[in-house]
Amino acid sequence: MAFPGNPIYASRDLTTWKLASHSSNRVAQFPEIRTATNQQFAGMFANTLRYHQGTFYLISAWINTAVELPRFVLFTTTNPFDDAAWSDGLWVDTPTRTIDPDIFFDEDGSVVMASSGNPIVARRLDVTTGKTSGSWALWNGTGSGSTEGPHIYRKDGWYYLLVAEGGTQLGHSATLARSRTLAPNATWEPAPKNPLVSNSGTDSYFQTVGHADLFQDGAGNWWGIALSTRGGPELYNDLIFPMGRETVLYPVSWPAGEWPVAEQVRGTMSGPLPTAVGAVSEGDGPVVGEADAVDFAPGTAIPHHWIYWRAPFDANTFAISEADHPNTLRIKASRANLTANAAFNASVEGLSAVFRRQEHSYFNFSVALHLPSESGAGRTDGDEFSVSNFLNQDQHVDIGVVYLPPQGRNTTSKTTTRAIGLQPYFRVRANSVRYAPVPEPVITPVPSAWVKDDAVVRLRISPRNESHYEVFASRGDDDNSKAVSLAVYTTALLSGDGAGTGGLLGVYATTNGGSQSFDAYFGRWRYEPVAQVIDYGVLVPADGTTSA
Repeated sequence: MAFPGNPIYASRDLTTWKLASHSSNRVAQFPEIRTATNQQFAGMFANTLRYHQGTFYLISAWINTAVELPRFVLFTTTNPFDDAAWSDGLWVDTPTRTIDPDIFFDEDGSVVMASSGNPIVARRLDVTTGKTSGSWALWNGTGSGSTEGPHIYRKDGWYYLLVAEGGTQLGHSATLARSRTLAPNATWEPAPKNPLVSNSGTDSYFQTVGHADLFQDGAGNWWGIALSTRGGPELYNDLIFPMGRETVLYPVSWPAGEWPVAEQVRGTMSGPLPTAVGAVSEGDGPVVGEADAVDFAPGTAIPHHWIYWRAPFDANTFAISEADHPNTLRIKASRANLTANAAFNASVEGLSAVFRRQEHSYFNFSVALHLPSESGAGRTDGDEFSVSNFLNQDQHVDIGVVYLPPQGRNTTSKTTTRAIGLQPYFRVRANSVRYAPVPEPVITPVPSAWVKDDAVVRLRISPRNESHYEVFASRGDDDNSKAVSLAVYTTALLSGDGAGTGGLLGVYATTNGGSQSFDAYFGRWRYEPVAQVIDYGVLVPADGTTSA
């Protein structure tokens, strides 16, 4: 449900990647991105991006938990560096109970759409109308189950079919077969050394390797990409993978007439990288892995790589550097908090929140919160504005300022009139209904010396290690040297079943069910890369030097 969705990245050297555009970036392209469901588990899954005769095609599976079956949707563009150039979503006829669509342009001009199944199912596709032919079966895999994520290639007189098998967890793999034809009842020959890639059964730091694809660079060298989770099998089984599944790149050797061969995915690999260096000049960016230093200067906009949970409903929800609050982001509080509830209606209201993706094993994320000029002024019981480490509505850890009656008493009733005597408290609370025990909220009074006219407090999230993050508060705009620790939480609260895309870091404002909204102000947003862990005990600091 992240919006904008389907990010497209570009690179000249296969190591420096820059955000080029989002194929789903306007509500008019795909209205359901805003209104499809009250639940959180929905959105675009398993994108396939292909280029054919001057046009880029991106096909996705749209999962809406309010609807029984997935549906496929197709976006096209002739300029992947421009959001506005992407077409409206085209609904594609979708076979029953299938996911992970692939699009293949054959030499005879026909287009084949393959998707998951046992065996993999194929249809002819009209890319102008979304209409498809009847289905026929391709290959049923090697027997590991969960045959999905298909991709078709044509090379040296053969059709190659690459599929994912073994589920998305530790048994994940990518396997191959080939045939002389795509016709129904064709004979598919499995690769003699399947799988092509998989770290299943190993103690490699990178696990769940699968759902792969293959491509050639401009020099004709073959490469593979796959999804993978870092941390090794022990941490995975302990639900410690806060960045979820990430994309990994690996070199591939594919001699004429033979099968492709790939090495086991590791944190450090070598291959014939392109000689071009540096980021592409096109696109709004930023380069993946760069720091965020956003001061919300007048005339600026919300950065291109920040995302919302569903599309914003009201253009007035967010504003930058208003005349009476320069160099701040103003967020109008939503009734719903990040968990929402059964009464939340996604078709008429939104969640007032904005995030960026976590891109590093170690980082510092901090934001300044501007308190009202008078303690409790303009606030009702439960009003909250906070920093959040967010995976989805079911799983998030929120650290913020909440207004409660004195003594930290948290009432469940809400009033429509302004309460008297409310005090600001730091509150750390988690929601994780699936996999990890949820700790009790930690409620700490904001020190009275910190509460004054135009008071500013700074909240920061910093990993202690791969399994636990610590949250801090400090007085003033940037006084981390005197930060007070508020809580430590396990990243298992933010880990799912292996299919998630990892945590987000951002801010939100909510009345926690109250009917009277308020404006929250945030400043000096900072995301500071510290290091990547690429193997057991091996860190690559943000400056690029490796330490162990």
